[in-house]
Amino acid sequence: MTTRREFFGSATAVGAMTFPGAARTAPADAGSREPGRDPAARRLRARTAIFAVDTDTRRNYDALRAELIKRLGPVVVVENDYRGGRYTLVHHGEQESVHPVCDIFELAKSVAHAPLGIYSIIAPYLDHPSPDLPGSGRLDPHDLDMVAFKGPATLDWLGPLQAFGATLATARQQVCDARMPHALEASSTRILDASVAFVDESVRRRSFDTTSFESFTGALTADIGTNITYAAQAQIEGVATLMRRWRDQVGEADWPGLYVVVLSIWTTSAPNQNSIIVKRFMDPVKADSHLIDLATAQPPADPVLVALDNLARIVADNIAAETVFPLNRQLADALKGPEDLVAREILAQLACPFRDTAARPR
Repeated sequence: MTTRREFFGSATAVGAMTFPGAARTAPADAGSREPGRDPAARRLRARTAIFAVDTDTRRNYDALRAELIKRLGPVVVVENDYRGGRYTLVHHGEQESVHPVCDIFELAKSVAHAPLGIYSIIAPYLDHPSPDLPGSGRLDPHDLDMVAFKGPATLDWLGPLQAFGATLATARQQVCDARMPHALEASSTRILDASVAFVDESVRRRSFDTTSFESFTGALTADIGTNITYAAQAQIEGVATLMRRWRDQVGEADWPGLYVVVLSIWTTSAPNQNSIIVKRFMDPVKADSHLIDLATAQPPADPVLVALDNLARIVADNIAAETVFPLNRQLADALKGPEDLVAREILAQLACPFRDTAARPR
């Protein structure tokens, strides 16, 4: 049974997917038996014929989607990245791509990431924290065991930490020349000073522990908050300026139909900062249905194609839902939403194991 569309965040070409059941063939010796007298052969032939219905359906759906992609618009595709987002407008078959956010965003986040950079090096060598530490009760012991897979008994971290310390020291020496706003420069200076000090002390002692690391990071909470404030301000201003320009460019007649697809890794997808900003510039009546947050395992090689491929599924299913299921609101909503068509029935059967036992596979 064909169910609710799947999102292929790693797709690299439209219609290039292979589906289960698309290449089912009979065993090589099936033809050596008389089909009329061999129940197994008849069953295989019958099932293959039935599978062909879905195979053809998927092939025709792929063809529809490929043609629909060429006609989508206006669409804004947002690739969430370290620069605040790469924005692409697709309209009337043309594309324009822009990084609208100024360098202050990246500068503020780069410095704020310094403690995370240190963590990335020392994490495999962490010890189990004291239960007296503020966050110890929220740590999953199994997660900690998987992350701290080497433990504190080795000094393999020393070289990488020294190298990162040199990067931090170079940034600290030149922070005044970056011409950042005064408050951002001050908070960044304190973050870099503390980070360099932690690295130097850990290298000098040839050891560190969770207690000393949390003491270092905890003291930077306010300064990291300042950097986040400046990053957010820069992102809002840059994206807002671009969206206003594109709104004027697209025109009042077409803008209400705008779709926005935001691609990001799962850990930044709900809510994603770009989604929050762009929603303010969309038609409020359609924003909830026309703003698509698409989580990907990794940034795709062609984010615009991936976004349009998924959007083509959504748009096609919006029409299919109302025409294929005109009398069943529940099934129609499932087809054109994120819910799988079979999901509710699975929930019902799991809740009541004796429901519809006759339909279960044997």
